[in-house]
Amino acid sequence: MIRVLVVDDHAVVRSGVRAEMGSDVDVVGEAEDVGSAVAAVRALVPDVVLLDVHLPGGGGRAVLEATVPELPSVRFLALSVSDATQDVIAVIRAGARGYVTKAITGADLRAAIRRVHAGDAYFSPHLAGFVLDAFRGDPDLDRLTPRERDVLRLVAAGYTYREVGARLSISGRTVETHAAAVLRKLQLPNRRELSRWARARKLL
Repeated sequence: MIRVLVVDDHAVVRSGVRAEMGSDVDVVGEAEDVGSAVAAVRALVPDVVLLDVHLPGGGGRAVLEATVPELPSVRFLALSVSDATQDVIAVIRAGARGYVTKAITGADLRAAIRRVHAGDAYFSPHLAGFVLDAFRGDPDLDRLTPRERDVLRLVAAGYTYREVGARLSISGRTVETHAAAVLRKLQLPNRRELSRWARARKLL
């Protein structure tokens, strides 16, 4: 059973999403603004968050920035009426694993939730092309494994190896090994330069 939190400022949208979920998806909570969304993510630790991009209190990006470093196991799927390039890129850079528009069918939304829960990325077909274009051309980042990217984001944000290990459910020694691999692959001398590198690419 996939535990899902639905975040949208319109009650009718939240009800509609709940009605479309299948037997393998359990809607464990709802939220209507940034504050309630952050609180719900922390309290419920859902598997997947369906996240509206435009929310009172700062928008979906604010929710991602407040929770992704703290709870990297939670997957976020943006669900919005907007297909504007800047909206899509902003939430993907902040940590969302996919982006679909509210024109999506119930069956496709369930498929998107399953894909994101499995660790894959998922985009509405008409968005996939420009998302790939936007993230193409960074060979340094492409050299890192998914786990190394997780470690990079948390270490660059200032967490200790022990704290990173606790958040990723791995040992501090394993984190240290991944961090060393990241520094080697990116040809960076230390964590300070790693943080600067990550900020320049808007990974933090």
